[in-house]
Amino acid sequence: MPLRLETLQFTSGPTVPSANDPALHRKGLLITAVGGLALSFDIPLIRSSHGEFWSMLVLRNLSVFLMALVLWAGLNVVLRRKTVLVPGRKGLLVTLFYGVNSLTFMLAVFNTTTANVVFILAFTSMFAAILSWIFLGERPGNATLLTMAAMVFGVILIVHDGLASGNLFGDAMAACSALMLACALTLSRSSGAGMGFVPLIASATSGIAGLFLLPEGGLVVADPVYILLNGLVLLPLAYWCLATGPRYLSAPEVGMFYLMETVLAPIWVWIVFAETPTTQTLVGGSILILALLVHSLWQMRSKARVAKAADAATGLPSTG
Repeated sequence: MPLRLETLQFTSGPTVPSANDPALHRKGLLITAVGGLALSFDIPLIRSSHGEFWSMLVLRNLSVFLMALVLWAGLNVVLRRKTVLVPGRKGLLVTLFYGVNSLTFMLAVFNTTTANVVFILAFTSMFAAILSWIFLGERPGNATLLTMAAMVFGVILIVHDGLASGNLFGDAMAACSALMLACALTLSRSSGAGMGFVPLIASATSGIAGLFLLPEGGLVVADPVYILLNGLVLLPLAYWCLATGPRYLSAPEVGMFYLMETVLAPIWVWIVFAETPTTQTLVGGSILILALLVHSLWQMRSKARVAKAADAATGLPSTG
């Protein structure tokens, strides 16, 4: 899909939340961690359903969309005001990015190995860092760059032993999925608007398209309960959390939480399908978790230090 990124008009300024509030940063870390954990069950549940591609796409994505409408209606009742599903023109563009991401991710899962998919998707944070640097002027700090390097090294260890050549089309779709996701995160960051419902709504686009491409016999899924659990519960939770993350964290930081799928999905596959991870997989996963943990703690400490210094300069009580 040709797209001139320079036309996106990414801007920095008052719409981007302050990155120096330690309380907001901790909130962002918690939200995105929950989202990353929920997302890690996506591929194992897809595999457990044993379905035909278009059937799986329809059930997965339309169930996500249905749950989004239910949650949206409930939120309107609780708040007694209408919540915006897609905020403005930037929200529409983010919807497009998430919609393409959803389709290309499923194409990748069905056309290449799981190892290839999670390995290529690990570059989401790197794509996000580059896009944020170019369009938002948010140069990644040295700590973030080192963390990303450690994570890439960990992913390489995970897939080194069992990385198959895979299908070129599937690998290309995985790369496209990572790029679209990074674009969505970066644009969400630039807008500062609430994008929690956007990826949920975006899932309807490819889901509706799949209805016209179903087999003649209709839906073909051996165990639909797994894909419905995925679409009705885990994916809405994951998408909302990870789409909300850019309000409090930089796009590269949020992108790194998507790597939890790279770490945890092999563990769930090990438990469910008895596919024992190799020693290199365990070592690589440990590197990823340790790098993410150290980076998060370092960011929390540095932001608290900056906030304390700012409060001292203004004569206000410390909020750190």
